[in-house]
Amino acid sequence: MKKILFFVIAALLIFTFASCEKKAAITDNDIVILFTNDIHCGIEDGVTLAGVTYYKNLMKEKTDYVTLVDCGDAIQGSYLGSVSKGELLIDAMNAAGYDIAIPGNHEFDYGVDRVAELISKANAEYIACNFTYSGNGTNLLGDLKPYTIREYGSKKIAFIGVACPSTIEKSTPSFFQEDGKYVYGFMRENDGKPLCDTIQKYVDEVRSKGVDYVILLAHLGNSDEDTPYRSSDIVAGTNGIDVVLDAHSHTVFTCYFVENKDGDSVICAQTGTKLQNLGLLVISENGIITVSNIPDINKQDEKSLEEINSYISKYSEQLERVVAKSDTALSINDEDGIRAVRNRETAIGDLCADAYRAVAGTDISYVNGGGIRADLPEGDVTYADIISVHPFGNTLCAVEVTGSEILDMLEYFVMHCEPKTADLASGWAVGESGSFPNMSGIKFTVDTTIPSSVKVDENDMLVSVEGARRVSDVYVLEGEEYVPIDPEKTYTLASHNYMILNGGCGMQNVLADNNVILDNSEPDYEVLIEYIADVLNGDLSLYRDNEQRITFIR
Repeated sequence: MKKILFFVIAALLIFTFASCEKKAAITDNDIVILFTNDIHCGIEDGVTLAGVTYYKNLMKEKTDYVTLVDCGDAIQGSYLGSVSKGELLIDAMNAAGYDIAIPGNHEFDYGVDRVAELISKANAEYIACNFTYSGNGTNLLGDLKPYTIREYGSKKIAFIGVACPSTIEKSTPSFFQEDGKYVYGFMRENDGKPLCDTIQKYVDEVRSKGVDYVILLAHLGNSDEDTPYRSSDIVAGTNGIDVVLDAHSHTVFTCYFVENKDGDSVICAQTGTKLQNLGLLVISENGIITVSNIPDINKQDEKSLEEINSYISKYSEQLERVVAKSDTALSINDEDGIRAVRNRETAIGDLCADAYRAVAGTDISYVNGGGIRADLPEGDVTYADIISVHPFGNTLCAVEVTGSEILDMLEYFVMHCEPKTADLASGWAVGESGSFPNMSGIKFTVDTTIPSSVKVDENDMLVSVEGARRVSDVYVLEGEEYVPIDPEKTYTLASHNYMILNGGCGMQNVLADNNVILDNSEPDYEVLIEYIADVLNGDLSLYRDNEQRITFIR
Protein backbone atom coordinates (compact mmCIF):
# COMPACT_ATOMS: atom_id res chain seq x y z
CA MET A 1 0.00 0.00 0.00
CA LYS A 2 1.24 3.44 -0.87
CA LYS A 3 1.57 5.39 2.34
CA ILE A 4 -0.52 8.56 2.23
CA LEU A 5 1.72 11.35 3.44
CA PHE A 6 0.36 14.66 4.57
CA PHE A 7 1.39 17.87 6.22
CA VAL A 8 -0.29 20.99 7.49
CA ILE A 9 -0.05 24.40 5.84
CA ALA A 10 -1.96 27.31 7.36
CA ALA A 11 -4.14 24.89 9.32
CA LEU A 12 -5.27 23.15 6.08
CA LEU A 13 -4.41 19.51 5.38
CA ILE A 14 -2.61 19.10 2.06
CA PHE A 15 -2.18 15.48 0.98
CA THR A 16 0.54 14.13 -1.27
CA PHE A 17 -1.39 11.11 -2.53
CA ALA A 18 -4.95 11.92 -1.48
CA SER A 19 -7.20 14.93 -1.45
CA CYS A 20 -10.72 15.89 -0.45
CA GLU A 21 -10.86 18.63 -3.06
CA LYS A 22 -12.89 18.28 -6.24
CA LYS A 23 -10.76 17.21 -9.18
CA ALA A 24 -10.67 19.83 -11.95
CA ALA A 25 -10.60 17.45 -14.92
CA ILE A 26 -10.80 13.76 -15.77
CA THR A 27 -8.25 12.39 -18.24
CA ASP A 28 -8.57 9.29 -20.37
CA ASN A 29 -6.42 7.09 -18.11
CA ASP A 30 -8.04 8.12 -14.83
CA ILE A 31 -10.08 5.59 -12.88
CA VAL A 32 -13.49 6.89 -11.75
CA ILE A 33 -15.46 5.16 -8.99
CA LEU A 34 -18.94 6.61 -8.46
CA PHE A 35 -20.58 5.59 -5.20
CA THR A 36 -23.89 5.82 -3.37
CA ASN A 37 -25.15 4.61 0.00
CA ASP A 38 -28.41 4.40 1.96
CA ILE A 39 -30.63 5.27 -1.01
CA HIS A 40 -33.62 3.88 0.94
CA CYS A 41 -35.86 3.91 -2.13
CA GLY A 42 -35.22 7.63 -2.70
CA ILE A 43 -34.57 7.20 -6.41
CA GLU A 44 -36.42 10.42 -7.24
CA ASP A 45 -34.75 12.41 -4.46
CA GLY A 46 -31.53 14.40 -4.37
CA VAL A 47 -29.43 13.95 -7.49
CA THR A 48 -31.94 11.22 -8.60
CA LEU A 49 -31.02 7.80 -9.88
CA ALA A 50 -31.45 8.93 -13.49
CA GLY A 51 -29.07 11.78 -12.61
CA VAL A 52 -26.54 9.23 -11.37
CA THR A 53 -26.82 7.43 -14.71
CA TYR A 54 -26.34 10.71 -16.58
CA TYR A 55 -23.19 11.44 -14.58
CA LYS A 56 -21.84 7.95 -15.12
CA ASN A 57 -22.31 8.33 -18.87
CA LEU A 58 -20.65 11.74 -18.70
CA MET A 59 -17.59 10.21 -17.02
CA LYS A 60 -17.50 7.43 -19.62
CA GLU A 61 -17.05 10.11 -22.28
CA LYS A 62 -13.82 11.12 -20.51
CA THR A 63 -12.39 7.72 -19.55
CA ASP A 64 -13.05 4.06 -20.21
CA TYR A 65 -12.47 3.26 -16.55
CA VAL A 66 -15.77 4.01 -14.78
CA THR A 67 -17.45 1.88 -12.10
CA LEU A 68 -20.68 2.59 -10.18
CA VAL A 69 -21.02 1.01 -6.71
CA ASP A 70 -23.56 1.04 -3.88
CA CYS A 71 -22.88 0.44 -0.19
CA GLY A 72 -26.26 -0.92 0.89
CA ASP A 73 -29.74 -0.08 2.19
CA ALA A 74 -31.04 0.71 -1.28
CA ILE A 75 -34.18 -1.41 -1.58
CA GLN A 76 -36.13 -0.44 1.55
CA GLY A 77 -37.35 2.86 2.96
CA SER A 78 -40.57 3.91 1.22
CA TYR A 79 -43.67 2.53 -0.46
CA LEU A 80 -41.60 1.77 -3.57
CA GLY A 81 -39.80 -0.96 -1.67
CA SER A 82 -42.78 -2.16 0.33
CA VAL A 83 -45.19 -2.74 -2.56
CA SER A 84 -42.56 -4.57 -4.62
CA LYS A 85 -40.56 -6.21 -1.81
CA GLY A 86 -37.48 -4.54 -3.18
CA GLU A 87 -37.83 -5.62 -6.80
CA LEU A 88 -38.66 -2.16 -8.14
CA LEU A 89 -35.38 -0.85 -6.72
CA ILE A 90 -33.32 -3.64 -8.24
CA ASP A 91 -34.96 -2.93 -11.60
CA ALA A 92 -34.16 0.77 -11.18
CA MET A 93 -30.55 0.08 -10.21
CA ASN A 94 -30.19 -2.18 -13.24
CA ALA A 95 -31.46 0.67 -15.40
CA ALA A 96 -28.97 3.03 -13.75
CA GLY A 97 -26.04 0.75 -14.54
CA TYR A 98 -24.68 -0.33 -11.14
CA ASP A 99 -21.64 -2.58 -11.34
CA ILE A 100 -20.95 -3.64 -7.73
CA ALA A 101 -23.05 -3.51 -4.54
CA ILE A 102 -23.15 -4.82 -1.00
CA PRO A 103 -26.18 -5.70 1.15
CA GLY A 104 -27.00 -3.31 3.99
CA ASN A 105 -28.99 -4.45 7.01
CA HIS A 106 -32.27 -3.33 5.42
CA GLU A 107 -31.69 -5.47 2.32
CA PHE A 108 -32.70 -8.34 4.63
CA ASP A 109 -36.03 -6.81 5.71
CA TYR A 110 -37.91 -8.99 3.21
CA GLY A 111 -36.13 -12.18 4.30
CA VAL A 112 -32.88 -13.94 3.38
CA ASP A 113 -34.67 -15.89 0.66
CA ARG A 114 -35.88 -12.62 -0.89
CA VAL A 115 -32.35 -11.16 -0.78
CA ALA A 116 -31.14 -14.19 -2.72
CA GLU A 117 -33.87 -13.69 -5.33
CA LEU A 118 -33.11 -9.99 -5.73
CA ILE A 119 -29.36 -10.48 -5.94
CA SER A 120 -29.87 -13.07 -8.67
CA LYS A 121 -31.90 -10.49 -10.60
CA ALA A 122 -29.38 -7.68 -10.12
CA ASN A 123 -26.88 -6.82 -12.81
CA ALA A 124 -24.53 -5.54 -10.11
CA GLU A 125 -22.18 -8.04 -8.48
CA TYR A 126 -23.03 -8.28 -4.77
CA ILE A 127 -20.15 -8.96 -2.36
CA ALA A 128 -19.70 -9.34 1.42
CA CYS A 129 -16.79 -10.93 3.28
CA ASN A 130 -18.42 -11.27 6.71
CA PHE A 131 -21.58 -13.19 5.88
CA THR A 132 -21.51 -16.62 7.56
CA TYR A 133 -23.71 -19.73 7.57
CA SER A 134 -23.53 -22.55 10.11
CA GLY A 135 -26.77 -24.44 9.45
CA ASN A 136 -27.48 -27.87 8.02
CA GLY A 137 -29.82 -26.71 5.28
CA THR A 138 -29.15 -24.57 2.25
CA ASN A 139 -27.09 -21.41 2.52
CA LEU A 140 -29.32 -19.11 0.52
CA LEU A 141 -26.48 -16.68 -0.05
CA GLY A 142 -23.76 -19.24 -0.62
CA ASP A 143 -22.78 -17.59 -3.90
CA LEU A 144 -22.02 -14.26 -2.20
CA LYS A 145 -18.29 -13.64 -2.77
CA PRO A 146 -16.09 -11.70 -0.32
CA TYR A 147 -14.52 -9.50 -2.98
CA THR A 148 -14.20 -8.78 -6.66
CA ILE A 149 -11.16 -7.59 -8.62
CA ARG A 150 -11.58 -5.26 -11.57
CA GLU A 151 -8.93 -4.33 -14.13
CA TYR A 152 -8.52 -0.80 -15.46
CA GLY A 153 -5.86 -0.93 -18.14
CA SER A 154 -2.63 -1.86 -16.35
CA LYS A 155 -4.13 -1.25 -12.89
CA LYS A 156 -6.16 -3.63 -10.73
CA ILE A 157 -8.51 -2.67 -7.90
CA ALA A 158 -9.96 -5.06 -5.34
CA PHE A 159 -13.36 -4.21 -3.91
CA ILE A 160 -14.03 -5.98 -0.59
CA GLY A 161 -17.58 -5.95 0.77
CA VAL A 162 -18.47 -5.64 4.46
CA ALA A 163 -22.10 -6.10 5.47
CA CYS A 164 -23.50 -4.46 8.62
CA PRO A 165 -22.36 -6.48 11.68
CA SER A 166 -25.59 -5.61 13.56
CA THR A 167 -27.86 -6.78 10.73
CA ILE A 168 -29.57 -9.43 12.89
CA GLU A 169 -30.62 -6.85 15.46
CA LYS A 170 -31.46 -4.14 12.93
CA SER A 171 -33.44 -6.34 10.54
CA THR A 172 -35.66 -9.26 11.67
CA PRO A 173 -33.84 -11.74 13.96
CA SER A 174 -35.96 -14.79 13.10
CA PHE A 175 -34.99 -14.47 9.43
CA PHE A 176 -31.48 -15.61 10.37
CA GLN A 177 -32.57 -18.76 12.23
CA GLU A 178 -33.31 -22.38 11.48
CA ASP A 179 -35.34 -24.32 14.05
CA GLY A 180 -34.98 -21.44 16.51
CA LYS A 181 -31.17 -21.26 16.26
CA TYR A 182 -29.12 -18.56 14.58
CA VAL A 183 -27.36 -20.00 11.53
CA TYR A 184 -26.60 -16.80 9.62
CA GLY A 185 -24.18 -14.26 11.06
CA PHE A 186 -22.16 -11.13 10.32
CA MET A 187 -19.15 -11.51 12.65
CA ARG A 188 -20.53 -9.37 15.43
CA GLU A 189 -18.58 -10.67 18.40
CA ASN A 190 -15.43 -10.29 20.50
CA ASP A 191 -15.20 -6.51 20.21
CA GLY A 192 -14.73 -6.56 16.45
CA LYS A 193 -11.59 -8.72 16.32
CA PRO A 194 -13.03 -11.53 14.13
CA LEU A 195 -14.35 -8.94 11.69
CA CYS A 196 -11.00 -7.14 11.50
CA ASP A 197 -9.15 -10.45 11.14
CA THR A 198 -11.45 -11.55 8.30
CA ILE A 199 -11.10 -8.27 6.44
CA GLN A 200 -7.33 -8.42 6.92
CA LYS A 201 -7.27 -11.97 5.52
CA TYR A 202 -8.95 -10.84 2.32
CA VAL A 203 -6.84 -7.69 2.05
CA ASP A 204 -3.72 -9.83 2.24
CA GLU A 205 -5.20 -12.29 -0.27
CA VAL A 206 -5.96 -9.66 -2.90
CA ARG A 207 -2.62 -7.95 -2.32
CA SER A 208 -0.93 -11.28 -3.05
CA LYS A 209 -2.80 -11.27 -6.36
CA GLY A 210 -1.08 -8.04 -7.33
CA VAL A 211 -3.85 -5.48 -6.95
CA ASP A 212 -2.76 -1.86 -6.93
CA TYR A 213 -5.55 -0.52 -4.72
CA VAL A 214 -7.95 -1.95 -2.14
CA ILE A 215 -11.34 -0.30 -1.66
CA LEU A 216 -13.62 -1.40 1.16
CA LEU A 217 -17.33 -1.13 0.37
CA ALA A 218 -18.75 -1.02 3.88
CA HIS A 219 -22.09 -0.75 5.66
CA LEU A 220 -20.56 0.23 9.01
CA GLY A 221 -21.19 3.91 9.79
CA ASN A 222 -19.43 6.26 12.17
CA SER A 223 -21.99 6.59 14.99
CA ASP A 224 -20.95 5.88 18.57
CA GLU A 225 -23.66 3.21 18.89
CA ASP A 226 -21.90 1.20 16.16
CA THR A 227 -18.66 0.93 18.16
CA PRO A 228 -16.52 -1.23 17.80
CA TYR A 229 -17.68 -1.86 14.22
CA ARG A 230 -17.43 1.67 12.84
CA SER A 231 -15.44 2.24 9.69
CA SER A 232 -12.81 4.03 11.79
CA ASP A 233 -12.56 1.01 14.14
CA ILE A 234 -12.02 -1.35 11.22
CA VAL A 235 -9.36 0.88 9.67
CA ALA A 236 -7.54 1.14 13.00
CA GLY A 237 -7.49 -2.67 13.27
CA THR A 238 -6.21 -3.44 9.77
CA ASN A 239 -3.66 -2.40 7.17
CA GLY A 240 -3.49 -2.46 3.39
CA ILE A 241 -6.79 -0.65 2.69
CA ASP A 242 -6.62 2.53 0.61
CA VAL A 243 -10.21 3.78 0.78
CA VAL A 244 -13.37 2.96 2.73
CA LEU A 245 -16.65 3.89 1.04
CA ASP A 246 -19.03 3.80 3.96
CA ALA A 247 -22.78 3.74 4.77
CA HIS A 248 -25.30 3.06 7.56
CA SER A 249 -24.99 6.25 9.65
CA HIS A 250 -26.44 8.46 6.87
CA THR A 251 -23.55 10.86 7.37
CA VAL A 252 -22.43 13.36 4.77
CA PHE A 253 -18.66 13.74 4.66
CA THR A 254 -16.56 14.20 1.58
CA CYS A 255 -13.78 12.30 3.24
CA TYR A 256 -11.84 12.06 6.44
CA PHE A 257 -8.59 10.32 7.21
CA VAL A 258 -8.10 7.54 9.75
CA GLU A 259 -4.80 5.97 10.69
CA ASN A 260 -4.55 2.23 10.22
CA LYS A 261 -2.59 0.00 12.59
CA ASP A 262 0.65 0.80 10.71
CA GLY A 263 0.12 4.56 11.02
CA ASP A 264 -0.82 5.03 7.36
CA SER A 265 -3.77 7.29 6.51
CA VAL A 266 -6.88 5.76 4.96
CA ILE A 267 -9.64 7.75 3.27
CA CYS A 268 -13.21 7.24 4.53
CA ALA A 269 -16.17 8.74 2.65
CA GLN A 270 -19.97 8.69 2.79
CA THR A 271 -22.69 10.49 0.82
CA GLY A 272 -25.61 10.80 3.28
CA THR A 273 -28.94 9.22 2.40
CA LYS A 274 -31.61 9.26 -0.32
CA LEU A 275 -29.14 10.43 -2.97
CA GLN A 276 -28.23 13.68 -1.22
CA ASN A 277 -24.95 13.34 -3.07
CA LEU A 278 -23.21 11.18 -5.60
CA GLY A 279 -19.75 10.22 -4.42
CA LEU A 280 -16.84 10.65 -6.82
CA LEU A 281 -13.55 8.83 -6.27
CA VAL A 282 -10.85 9.44 -8.86
CA ILE A 283 -7.50 7.64 -9.07
CA SER A 284 -5.29 9.53 -11.47
CA GLU A 285 -2.74 7.95 -13.78
CA ASN A 286 0.05 9.00 -11.40
CA GLY A 287 -1.70 7.50 -8.37
CA ILE A 288 -3.28 10.54 -6.74
CA ILE A 289 -6.57 9.64 -5.04
CA THR A 290 -9.20 12.38 -5.03
CA VAL A 291 -12.61 12.13 -3.30
CA SER A 292 -15.55 14.51 -3.54
CA ASN A 293 -19.33 14.63 -3.24
CA ILE A 294 -21.50 15.81 -6.12
CA PRO A 295 -24.62 17.46 -4.56
CA ASP A 296 -26.22 18.75 -7.76
CA ILE A 297 -26.76 16.98 -11.07
CA ASN A 298 -29.00 19.08 -13.26
CA LYS A 299 -29.62 16.53 -16.00
CA GLN A 300 -31.07 13.03 -16.10
CA ASP A 301 -30.43 10.16 -18.43
CA GLU A 302 -33.61 9.95 -20.49
CA LYS A 303 -33.44 6.23 -21.20
CA SER A 304 -32.98 5.18 -17.58
CA LEU A 305 -35.56 7.75 -16.44
CA GLU A 306 -38.11 6.24 -18.81
CA GLU A 307 -37.37 2.75 -17.50
CA ILE A 308 -37.55 3.83 -13.86
CA ASN A 309 -40.84 5.65 -14.41
CA SER A 310 -42.28 2.59 -16.09
CA TYR A 311 -41.52 0.51 -13.00
CA ILE A 312 -43.10 3.10 -10.69
CA SER A 313 -46.21 3.43 -12.87
CA LYS A 314 -47.07 -0.25 -12.28
CA TYR A 315 -48.02 0.69 -8.73
CA SER A 316 -49.19 4.30 -9.15
CA GLU A 317 -52.97 3.78 -9.11
CA GLN A 318 -52.90 1.92 -5.82
CA LEU A 319 -50.40 4.29 -4.25
CA GLU A 320 -52.18 7.53 -5.16
CA ARG A 321 -55.48 6.55 -3.54
CA VAL A 322 -56.46 9.15 -0.90
CA VAL A 323 -57.27 7.50 2.43
CA ALA A 324 -57.67 10.61 4.62
CA LYS A 325 -57.51 14.37 4.71
CA SER A 326 -55.68 16.18 7.47
CA ASP A 327 -55.35 19.76 8.65
CA THR A 328 -52.19 18.81 10.55
CA ALA A 329 -48.76 17.72 9.33
CA LEU A 330 -47.01 15.21 11.58
CA SER A 331 -43.23 14.88 11.50
CA ILE A 332 -40.72 12.34 12.76
CA ASN A 333 -38.31 15.25 13.30
CA ASP A 334 -38.31 18.08 15.81
CA GLU A 335 -38.30 21.77 14.94
CA ASP A 336 -34.54 21.66 14.35
CA GLY A 337 -34.81 18.79 11.89
CA ILE A 338 -33.44 16.23 14.37
CA ARG A 339 -34.89 12.71 14.08
CA ALA A 340 -36.79 12.83 17.39
CA VAL A 341 -38.95 9.73 16.90
CA ARG A 342 -36.00 7.58 17.99
CA ASN A 343 -35.24 9.31 21.27
CA ARG A 344 -38.30 11.25 22.48
CA GLU A 345 -42.07 11.04 22.38
CA THR A 346 -43.61 12.53 19.23
CA ALA A 347 -47.16 13.15 18.04
CA ILE A 348 -46.72 10.80 15.08
CA GLY A 349 -45.38 8.13 17.44
CA ASP A 350 -48.47 8.51 19.63
CA LEU A 351 -50.66 8.20 16.53
CA CYS A 352 -49.02 4.98 15.37
CA ALA A 353 -49.15 3.42 18.82
CA ASP A 354 -52.82 4.40 19.27
CA ALA A 355 -53.62 2.77 15.93
CA TYR A 356 -52.11 -0.54 17.05
CA ARG A 357 -53.96 -0.52 20.39
CA ALA A 358 -57.31 0.52 18.89
CA VAL A 359 -57.31 -1.99 16.06
CA ALA A 360 -55.99 -4.88 18.19
CA GLY A 361 -58.16 -4.00 21.21
CA THR A 362 -55.31 -4.52 23.70
CA ASP A 363 -54.37 -2.92 27.01
CA ILE A 364 -51.07 -1.52 25.75
CA SER A 365 -49.32 -1.12 22.41
CA TYR A 366 -45.74 -0.54 21.32
CA VAL A 367 -44.30 0.71 18.05
CA ASN A 368 -40.53 1.11 17.78
CA GLY A 369 -39.12 4.45 16.65
CA GLY A 370 -37.11 2.75 13.92
CA GLY A 371 -40.37 1.51 12.40
CA ILE A 372 -41.74 5.03 11.86
CA ARG A 373 -39.89 6.28 8.81
CA ALA A 374 -41.65 9.29 7.29
CA ASP A 375 -43.83 12.33 7.95
CA LEU A 376 -47.55 12.59 7.25
CA PRO A 377 -48.46 15.67 5.20
CA GLU A 378 -51.13 18.26 5.72
CA GLY A 379 -53.98 17.89 3.21
CA ASP A 380 -54.57 14.69 1.26
CA VAL A 381 -53.02 11.61 2.86
CA THR A 382 -52.47 8.88 0.31
CA TYR A 383 -51.82 5.17 0.50
CA ALA A 384 -48.23 5.94 -0.44
CA ASP A 385 -47.90 8.39 2.47
CA ILE A 386 -49.03 5.73 4.94
CA ILE A 387 -46.72 3.06 3.52
CA SER A 388 -43.84 5.52 3.76
CA VAL A 389 -44.53 5.82 7.50
CA HIS A 390 -44.51 2.01 7.90
CA PRO A 391 -42.48 0.74 4.92
CA PHE A 392 -41.45 -2.65 6.32
CA GLY A 393 -44.76 -4.46 5.81
CA ASN A 394 -44.79 -5.79 9.37
CA THR A 395 -48.05 -7.38 10.53
CA LEU A 396 -50.17 -6.65 13.59
CA CYS A 397 -49.75 -9.12 16.45
CA ALA A 398 -50.69 -9.24 20.12
CA VAL A 399 -49.29 -11.17 23.05
CA GLU A 400 -49.89 -11.67 26.76
CA VAL A 401 -47.19 -10.19 29.00
CA THR A 402 -46.80 -9.73 32.71
CA GLY A 403 -46.33 -6.35 34.32
CA SER A 404 -42.84 -7.46 35.32
CA GLU A 405 -41.95 -8.24 31.71
CA ILE A 406 -43.24 -4.83 30.62
CA LEU A 407 -41.03 -3.13 33.21
CA ASP A 408 -37.95 -4.96 31.90
CA MET A 409 -38.89 -4.20 28.30
CA LEU A 410 -39.21 -0.49 29.06
CA GLU A 411 -35.73 -0.49 30.59
CA TYR A 412 -34.34 -1.96 27.38
CA PHE A 413 -36.24 0.42 25.13
CA VAL A 414 -34.85 3.53 26.87
CA MET A 415 -31.36 2.27 27.68
CA HIS A 416 -29.75 4.63 25.13
CA CYS A 417 -31.67 7.77 26.07
CA GLU A 418 -29.47 10.67 27.11
CA PRO A 419 -30.19 13.91 29.01
CA LYS A 420 -29.43 15.97 25.92
CA THR A 421 -31.92 15.41 23.12
CA ALA A 422 -29.99 16.60 20.08
CA ASP A 423 -26.60 17.62 18.80
CA LEU A 424 -27.30 20.46 16.40
CA ALA A 425 -23.70 20.49 15.20
CA SER A 426 -23.90 16.91 13.93
CA GLY A 427 -27.59 16.93 13.05
CA TRP A 428 -28.20 13.76 15.05
CA ALA A 429 -30.47 12.93 17.94
CA VAL A 430 -28.42 12.06 21.02
CA GLY A 431 -28.81 8.49 22.19
CA GLU A 432 -31.23 7.64 19.44
CA SER A 433 -32.28 4.00 19.06
CA GLY A 434 -34.52 2.15 16.67
CA SER A 435 -36.10 0.42 19.67
CA PHE A 436 -37.24 3.67 21.34
CA PRO A 437 -40.82 3.11 22.60
CA ASN A 438 -43.83 4.83 21.10
CA MET A 439 -46.54 3.61 23.47
CA SER A 440 -50.29 3.71 23.97
CA GLY A 441 -52.22 2.77 27.10
CA ILE A 442 -49.25 3.37 29.36
CA LYS A 443 -47.18 6.27 30.70
CA PHE A 444 -43.94 6.38 32.66
CA THR A 445 -40.93 8.45 33.74
CA VAL A 446 -37.33 8.00 32.58
CA ASP A 447 -34.45 9.27 34.71
CA THR A 448 -31.58 9.70 32.25
CA THR A 449 -29.16 10.50 35.07
CA ILE A 450 -29.26 6.82 36.10
CA PRO A 451 -26.92 4.63 34.03
CA SER A 452 -28.71 1.76 32.31
CA SER A 453 -28.38 -1.58 34.12
CA VAL A 454 -29.71 -3.63 31.21
CA LYS A 455 -27.76 -6.77 30.32
CA VAL A 456 -27.79 -8.01 26.73
CA ASP A 457 -26.40 -11.01 24.87
CA GLU A 458 -24.04 -11.10 21.89
CA ASN A 459 -26.88 -10.09 19.55
CA ASP A 460 -28.02 -7.19 21.76
CA MET A 461 -31.06 -9.12 22.96
CA LEU A 462 -32.41 -8.31 26.42
CA VAL A 463 -31.24 -10.78 29.06
CA SER A 464 -31.97 -9.07 32.38
CA VAL A 465 -31.99 -5.85 34.37
CA GLU A 466 -29.43 -5.97 37.16
CA GLY A 467 -29.30 -2.75 39.07
CA ALA A 468 -30.93 0.63 39.49
CA ARG A 469 -33.79 1.27 37.09
CA ARG A 470 -34.20 4.34 34.91
CA VAL A 471 -37.95 3.78 34.48
CA SER A 472 -40.35 4.66 37.29
CA ASP A 473 -43.94 5.80 37.89
CA VAL A 474 -45.37 3.36 35.38
CA TYR A 475 -49.13 3.62 34.94
CA VAL A 476 -51.48 1.60 32.73
CA LEU A 477 -54.71 3.04 31.34
CA GLU A 478 -57.82 1.32 32.69
CA GLY A 479 -60.98 2.83 31.28
CA GLU A 480 -60.27 6.55 31.38
CA GLU A 481 -57.87 6.49 34.34
CA TYR A 482 -54.21 5.56 34.70
CA VAL A 483 -53.45 3.15 37.55
CA PRO A 484 -50.07 1.84 38.78
CA ILE A 485 -48.81 -1.15 36.86
CA ASP A 486 -49.06 -4.50 38.65
CA PRO A 487 -45.91 -6.61 38.12
CA GLU A 488 -47.90 -9.79 38.76
CA LYS A 489 -50.80 -9.00 36.45
CA THR A 490 -51.09 -10.23 32.87
CA TYR A 491 -51.70 -7.55 30.23
CA THR A 492 -52.30 -7.71 26.49
CA LEU A 493 -49.73 -5.98 24.31
CA ALA A 494 -50.12 -5.12 20.62
CA SER A 495 -47.11 -4.68 18.39
CA HIS A 496 -45.86 -6.22 15.17
CA ASN A 497 -44.52 -9.60 14.10
CA TYR A 498 -41.03 -8.09 13.98
CA MET A 499 -40.98 -7.91 17.78
CA ILE A 500 -43.54 -10.43 19.01
CA LEU A 501 -42.84 -13.34 16.65
CA ASN A 502 -39.41 -12.60 15.25
CA GLY A 503 -37.49 -11.32 18.28
CA GLY A 504 -36.89 -7.79 17.00
CA CYS A 505 -36.30 -4.75 19.24
CA GLY A 506 -34.19 -6.96 21.51
CA MET A 507 -37.09 -9.19 22.60
CA GLN A 508 -35.88 -12.61 21.41
CA ASN A 509 -35.32 -13.84 24.97
CA VAL A 510 -38.43 -12.22 26.47
CA LEU A 511 -41.42 -13.08 24.28
CA ALA A 512 -40.42 -16.40 22.73
CA ASP A 513 -42.69 -18.47 25.02
CA ASN A 514 -45.48 -15.97 25.67
CA ASN A 515 -49.06 -16.67 24.62
CA VAL A 516 -49.72 -15.04 21.25
CA ILE A 517 -53.37 -13.96 20.98
CA LEU A 518 -53.19 -12.24 17.57
CA ASP A 519 -50.91 -13.78 14.99
CA ASN A 520 -49.89 -11.99 11.78
CA SER A 521 -53.01 -9.94 11.28
CA GLU A 522 -53.14 -7.05 8.79
CA PRO A 523 -50.01 -5.13 7.64
CA ASP A 524 -48.92 -2.21 9.81
CA TYR A 525 -49.73 0.39 7.17
CA GLU A 526 -53.26 -1.04 6.87
CA VAL A 527 -53.60 -0.68 10.65
CA LEU A 528 -52.71 3.00 10.37
CA ILE A 529 -55.07 3.51 7.42
CA GLU A 530 -57.93 1.80 9.28
CA TYR A 531 -57.41 3.91 12.40
CA ILE A 532 -57.11 7.21 10.55
CA ALA A 533 -60.00 6.57 8.17
CA ASP A 534 -62.44 4.64 10.35
CA VAL A 535 -61.74 5.77 13.93
CA LEU A 536 -60.53 9.33 13.40
CA ASN A 537 -62.58 9.95 10.24
CA GLY A 538 -59.47 11.41 8.65
CA ASP A 539 -59.05 14.06 11.34
CA LEU A 540 -55.53 14.16 12.79
CA SER A 541 -56.10 17.31 14.84
CA LEU A 542 -55.88 15.26 18.07
CA TYR A 543 -52.21 14.75 17.32
CA ARG A 544 -50.98 18.31 16.95
CA ASP A 545 -48.82 17.68 20.04
CA ASN A 546 -47.62 14.61 21.87
CA GLU A 547 -49.57 13.56 24.96
CA GLN A 548 -46.67 13.52 27.45
CA ARG A 549 -46.86 9.79 27.97
CA ILE A 550 -43.13 9.73 28.64
CA THR A 551 -41.64 12.15 31.18
CA PHE A 552 -37.89 12.65 31.23
CA ILE A 553 -35.72 13.59 34.20
CA ARG A 554 -32.39 15.03 33.14
